[in-house]
Amino acid sequence: MYSSFYKLECLGTFATMISLDPHKLSTAKLHGYLLGAVSPRPICFASTVDKEGKVNLSPFSFFNVFSANPPILVFSPARRGRDNTTKHTYENILEVPEVTINIVNYSMVYQMSLSSTEYPKGVNEFTKAGFSQKDSELIKPPRVAEAPVQLECKVNDVITLGNEGGAGNLVICEVVKLHIDEGILDENESIDPFKIDTVSRLGGNWYSRAKDGLFEVEKPLQTLGVGVDKLPQAVRLSNVLTGNDLGKLGNVESFPNSDEINTFIEHSNKLQSLLAQKDEDGIHRFAKTFLDNGNVTAAMTVLLSSETQK
Repeated sequence: MYSSFYKLECLGTFATMISLDPHKLSTAKLHGYLLGAVSPRPICFASTVDKEGKVNLSPFSFFNVFSANPPILVFSPARRGRDNTTKHTYENILEVPEVTINIVNYSMVYQMSLSSTEYPKGVNEFTKAGFSQKDSELIKPPRVAEAPVQLECKVNDVITLGNEGGAGNLVICEVVKLHIDEGILDENESIDPFKIDTVSRLGGNWYSRAKDGLFEVEKPLQTLGVGVDKLPQAVRLSNVLTGNDLGKLGNVESFPNSDEINTFIEHSNKLQSLLAQKDEDGIHRFAKTFLDNGNVTAAMTVLLSSETQK
């Protein structure tokens, strides 16, 4: 304590602190402070099923590992702050106390974000986000085949922390089966942090990548993306576009109309040339340049241009 004070005094400056009573802050404001301060946080990509067997897939960043013997993970699907409703994940776990927790790496982060869209109950986010559904071995909820680590878990307990909007629900899970991609292991069969390339959550739209630091992914909380499943088949099966690219495209709320597409074609000599050559991979590479620069609308217009020419 004294050494820290001495360093500050020698620098000729003192930290200016604000002191806040959490009970006098709005839930949204307090939520923002907590998520901004307690970071980065690992991501629990949870797959659950309801009593009818319908699948739900959703990410949560109130998550961590708390024991190795027994192997215990805990995550919290909190009540929604805006209307005090509960998440489908929480509802499913009360019906079927099992969950597959999939670990998220950078190559799937945009698709993962798309899955957090508030789709109606019964909509399968595996399909909407473009993930491959793989059967678990010991439990009912399926695994995300693209995830580098998949953890099948039995739910031991659910602890409700409150009844108001923003209140958490601690889901205490015991791992009963691990699935690990051999490609992320080093020569000692330990997980290599560079190979697994995990991402974590901070406040707002911010994420952190173990390799490269901070980046932003816009949260789809105020939108209802069309989903990867609604993209043309040629786009979904592209040799050029990545899963992250598909996640960005699936987050658009609507497609450009024919007039918008034709106008774009008229003003792009490059696109005209690619269409004349019927160069599908070239069209996809052209669209990817827009995606990489954050212009999803232009990318979608380019990709749909070949559909209008059929």
